Amino acid sequence: MRVDEVLSRFVAQEADHLIAIDPDLGPVADQVEAAVASGKRLRAAFCYWGWRAAGQPDSDALVRAAASMELVHAAAVVHDDIIDESAVRRGRPTAHVALKAGLRGRPRAAPTARALAMLVGDLLMSLAGQLFAGSGLPTAYLARARPLWATLARELIAGECLELLRTGGEPDTAQSLQVIRYKTAKYTVEQPLLIGGVLAGAGQELTEGYSRYGLPLGEAFQLRDDLLGLFGDPALTGKANTDDLRAHRPTALLAETWRVADGADRERLRALSGRRDVGRDGLEAVREVMTRLRAPDRIEGMITARVEEATRALDDLDIPVPASRALTDLAHAAAIRRH
Repeated sequence: MRVDEVLSRFVAQEADHLIAIDPDLGPVADQVEAAVASGKRLRAAFCYWGWRAAGQPDSDALVRAAASMELVHAAAVVHDDIIDESAVRRGRPTAHVALKAGLRGRPRAAPTARALAMLVGDLLMSLAGQLFAGSGLPTAYLARARPLWATLARELIAGECLELLRTGGEPDTAQSLQVIRYKTAKYTVEQPLLIGGVLAGAGQELTEGYSRYGLPLGEAFQLRDDLLGLFGDPALTGKANTDDLRAHRPTALLAETWRVADGADRERLRALSGRRDVGRDGLEAVREVMTRLRAPDRIEGMITARVEEATRALDDLDIPVPASRALTDLAHAAAIRRH
C-alpha cells in the first residue's frame, strides 16, 4: 500500500537520525517505527478521498500528505496507552511496556519508560507536521489547510482531557458521546476529509457535506470500538477485553448500561469498574449485566443510525462516482468490522 511505503520509509529515516545522535536512543527509535508498523490507514484514506471527491486527480504528493494523518493517530495511540496503562496494542506490547522491558534492572524503570513513551508520542506528532509540510504539494495548497491542523490538534486534546475529567464519574450517555466526537470522530473521519478537500480547493458547500458525512461516521467508528473493546476477540482486536473496565473509561456502552440499571446492577458495575485487578470473572459479570440490559443492542442501533445518516449525506454530495463509491465502502469498513 502506498501509505505504508511512505510511512515506513519516512519513519525509518527519522529513526536513523535519532540513532546517529546516540546509539542509546535505539529503543526509542524502535518504538517510533513500531508505532506506524501496522494499522487500518482509514485516516489517510479519508484524506485521500476528500481530495479526489473535490475533483483532483491521483497524486503521490497528496498520498504523502494523507500519510501524515496516520502519524497523528500513532501519536494519539501512544499517549492513550500511557494514560490508560494499557499493556497490549495490535497484539504487541505498548510503547511504555516495551521500553520498560529494555530498562529492566535500572532504578525507576517504570516511570522512565512512561516518560520515554510520552516523548515518542510527542515526536510522532511533530513528524506528522513535518511529513505534511514536506509532502511536495504546492505551498499555497498547504497554507489553505494549515488552520485545520490547529483545529485537529485542539479538538483531539480536548477530547482526551474530557475523557480524563469524566473518568470515574457517574456515566452519562450525552457526555460519553461528546468525548467520542472530540477524542475520535473528528480526527478519524471529519478532519482528514476536510484537510483533503481544502487542499484540493473544495468550496464551502462540499466541506459542509464532508462534515455531515464525517461526524456521524466517526462516532459510529468509536461506538464500534467500544463494543469490540469489551465483547470482541482479543486475537482480532489486539487488545485486552479488560482495558476499558480497568481504566473505567466513560464509554457510551457503560453509560447506556448505567442508564437503565437498577441499584443492584449499578453497585455491581461500580465495584468492578476501575479495578486494576479485574479478571475474567469480573469481565464476564459486567458483560452479563450489559447483555441482560440490552446495552450492546442499543449501541448497535446508534451505530446503524449514524452510518445511515452519513450515507444519506454522501448521497446529497455532487462528487465523482469513484469517490462516492470509495467513501461508501469506507463507511462500512469503519463501522462494520471485527477489529
